[in-house]
Amino acid sequence: MARPVTLFTGQWADLPFPKMAQLTKDFGYDGIELACWGDHFEVEKANSDPKYCDNKRAVLDGLGLQCHAISAHLVGQAVLDTIDQRHKSILPGYIWGDGKPSAVNERAIEEMKATARAAKKFGVGVVNGFTGSSIWHLNYSFPPVPQSMIDDGFALLAKRWNPILDEFAKCGVRFALEVHPTEIAFDIYTARMALDALDNRPEFGFNFDPSHLIWQGVDPVEFIRAFPDRIYHVHIKDAATKLNGRSGILASHLNFGDPRRGWDFRSPGRGNVNFEEIIRALNDIRYAGPLSVEWEDSGMDREFGAKEAAGFVKNIDFAPSGRAFDSAFEKA
Repeated sequence: MARPVTLFTGQWADLPFPKMAQLTKDFGYDGIELACWGDHFEVEKANSDPKYCDNKRAVLDGLGLQCHAISAHLVGQAVLDTIDQRHKSILPGYIWGDGKPSAVNERAIEEMKATARAAKKFGVGVVNGFTGSSIWHLNYSFPPVPQSMIDDGFALLAKRWNPILDEFAKCGVRFALEVHPTEIAFDIYTARMALDALDNRPEFGFNFDPSHLIWQGVDPVEFIRAFPDRIYHVHIKDAATKLNGRSGILASHLNFGDPRRGWDFRSPGRGNVNFEEIIRALNDIRYAGPLSVEWEDSGMDREFGAKEAAGFVKNIDFAPSGRAFDSAFEKA
């Protein structure tokens, strides 16, 4: 099928854009998925500088790199979240401002609208990202959580994200939520709730990432089959559970990379994700977009891992058959 294999730059934002682009080429990728932080893709400059997008494209074109999506995870997180000191470290200063929670939410909403306009100018049709969630902390129902509180969380999704999605619709761009713990949708059931809350509007779909499902016990293939028309982008990322009788699936307040954790991310092919079945499912739904490596593995050198991952993904991808394997026996 020759789906483009791209590299998401979110975990490489410490590197300047020209160096990151060159590394992506050197690693063997067909393209790049640019993060809207660091200097990889700057929304304000894209909208204010008439040469910015052309100059960015010229660098990529010079290296033969495609770009099909930009990603706005960090600012998107601040749309629905209850803002606290954690957010200061992930938000640009002009979004954080004075840190007043409601004002941060409002600035994040406006920035997401601006991101849709920037994506249009840059010539990409998908913005990946997060929504945040005002109800993630209610996930374990004690003290008992009344259904009305959950309903309010999804109502807030509609209130804050519908105006953003209106701007996406005007721009002809789609938003792809990376279904993920701490987001309004983190598994199959909550993804359906999110779509229902937004009246199934076509601007809203999903950035499929199996790593966030597998450790929860959710079959990533079932997610693809549940939402065949809503998979707008695909991340290739792996995770491994390593429960040993001491660690738990909730990770024990131990940060990523701590060997005591009950699960952690892995370089593609080195965890528990069955990518063979994922490719087959993507073929079944006729997904032809990028397979974008989001490389996260605290136990491996990132340049070694990113290069290995490019080859891994190209090796696992294959086109569906255009004929039945036994069609030679059919009578004329």
